[in-house]
Amino acid sequence: MRAIFVQIKCKMGEAYRVAQVAADEIEELSELYSTSGQYDLLAKFYLSAEQDTGLFVTERVQTLPGVADTYTLIAFNAFVGG
Repeated sequence: MRAIFVQIKCKMGEAYRVAQVAADEIEELSELYSTSGQYDLLAKFYLSAEQDTGLFVTERVQTLPGVADTYTLIAFNAFVGG
C-alpha cells in the first residue's frame, strides 16, 4: 500500500457535500480534512501497488460532483515522532 495526498478545490459552497460523498463512496480514503487556503479539502488515500495513481485521481476523485480542481502529492516515507 502507498499513500497519496490529494488537495481538492471545490465549487463555491460544495466542500462539505464533496467531503461527505468522498467519505461514503471512496473506500481507499483514509483521512479527509477541511483546510484553508487555495484548496478546500486534503484527502489521504491508500492505494495498492497495482493501482494507477493518475487513473484513480481522474476517475474517482476529480469526477465527484462539486470538485473544481485537484493537486496530487505522492508520499515516499512516513515518519512518526516518539
